[in-house]
Amino acid sequence: MSSSAGSCLVFQLCQKVSDLDHEEPSYLVERMANVRRRRQDRRPVEASSLKSKIITWEPSEEFIKNNHVINTPVQTMYIMGDLGPYGKLGQREYENVLCTIKVDGNGVITVKPDFTGTKGAYRIEVDGEKREVWEYTIENASAHVQPEEEEREQRVFRELYGRHRDYLNGLVGSDFEMPLPGTLRLFVNGEIVSAQGYEYDNLYVHFFLELPDQWSSSLFQQLSGVTQTCATKAVGWDNVAYFCYPFTVEMFYTQEDEDSLPQWPVLYFEVLSLDFWQRYRVEGYGSLVLPTSPGVHMLTIPTWRPVGLGPVAEMRRFFIGGSPELEDLTYIRIPSTFKGKRLSRFGFRTETTGSVTFRLCCLQQSRAFLENSALRQRMQSVLDRLGGFSQQSSVYNVLEAFQRARRRMQEARESLPQDLISTSASALPQPLEP
Repeated sequence: MSSSAGSCLVFQLCQKVSDLDHEEPSYLVERMANVRRRRQDRRPVEASSLKSKIITWEPSEEFIKNNHVINTPVQTMYIMGDLGPYGKLGQREYENVLCTIKVDGNGVITVKPDFTGTKGAYRIEVDGEKREVWEYTIENASAHVQPEEEEREQRVFRELYGRHRDYLNGLVGSDFEMPLPGTLRLFVNGEIVSAQGYEYDNLYVHFFLELPDQWSSSLFQQLSGVTQTCATKAVGWDNVAYFCYPFTVEMFYTQEDEDSLPQWPVLYFEVLSLDFWQRYRVEGYGSLVLPTSPGVHMLTIPTWRPVGLGPVAEMRRFFIGGSPELEDLTYIRIPSTFKGKRLSRFGFRTETTGSVTFRLCCLQQSRAFLENSALRQRMQSVLDRLGGFSQQSSVYNVLEAFQRARRRMQEARESLPQDLISTSASALPQPLEP
C-alpha cells in the first residue's frame, strides 16, 4: 500500500494503516485529527450540558487555532496624565487617560480622541478640594507626508469607498418598482396613537378608507380595520387610551384630465366602548383627509356623536347600552349617495365628545418627480456653464430692453399727427442749461 493512500486514511481512522516504518502524517492529517466523527446512535443532549458546551468562556490558543477564529492582534498604548494636586502626585485616583492609540496587524493606527486640528481643546474636570478644569490638545508631530505617498493614500481611499459603494448598490439593486406613467403612488404608514376625553372606558376604534374617483388599490389591500380594546388611564384632566395600532395603505391615482384637481382619500372612523356586560356604545365619529404633502404628520381629530331626544335615550344608553348610530359612516362628511347641491342637516342633534390622535408617514412616488428632478439638474448645469457670463449678459439684456422701448416710442410718435407732436413737445419740461 502506498504512503499517500495511508495518509488519506489516517485522519479518518486516526491510526497507522500503511506498511511503512517511517510514516509521517501530512498537514491535512494533523489539522483533521481533532475532528469528531458523527455518530449515528447519538443520544439527545440534555439542555444543561448543551448550554455549557455552546460557549467557551476561556478559549486557549490551540482552541482558537483549531476553530479558525479570525482574531487580528491589536497593540494598545495609553497616554496618561497625573492631574492630582501638588503633594499628592502618583495616586491612582488622579490618573486620567488622555489618549488611546491602537495598532492592529494590518498597520492601521487608531487614535482616540482624534487630533485636535481646528477643533477646540479637550477638557477634563477634576473633582476634589478645588474643582479644576484641564485643557489639552493632541497634535500630529510626525514628519509631513510626501506628495507621492499622500496621492497613493488618497487613491487607496477612493478605491475603498468605490468598493463600498458598489457593495451597497449590490445590496439595494437598481431595479426599483416604478408606477406607470401618469400615475401617483401614495404609501401611508399610519398609527392610531391614542383616544382621549371620552365618557366610558375600554375603547376601540373602527376605521375604513374611502377612495374617490380615479383612485384604486390592489385586490389584497385592506382598507378597513379594528383596533384592540384598550383601557384608559388618567393623564391630567383626561382619560387617555393608548392604542399604538399600526396600519399600512397603498393607493394609486391615475390622472385622466389635466385640468381636474384630484380628490384626496378620506379616512372615516368611529370610537366605541365596551363594558363588562358586553354592552357597546358609540362614543364618537370623525373623519380625516389624508395629507397631500409627504412626510410625518401628527393629527388630532375631534369627534361627535348623535344624541337622542329626551332623558330616556341617555338612560337607555347608561343601563342597556346602545345609542343612536349612523347607518352610513360617510354621513360624517358628505354621503357617497348624495347627488344634490345642498345638504341640510337641520334637526340632527349631536354633541362634541373626545378626540383621536393619528401619526401618518406619507410617501409619494411618480415618474413626474423624476422628470422634474432631471429637468432641474439640466437647468442647473446650464446656469453653471453660463455663470461666468452672468454679469455681462445682464448688461446686454438691459441695453436690449432699452433699445426695444426706444423703437416702440419712435413708432408711436411717427403714427401721431404733426400738430399734436409739436404741442406735446412744447409741453414737455425743457432741460436746464448749465
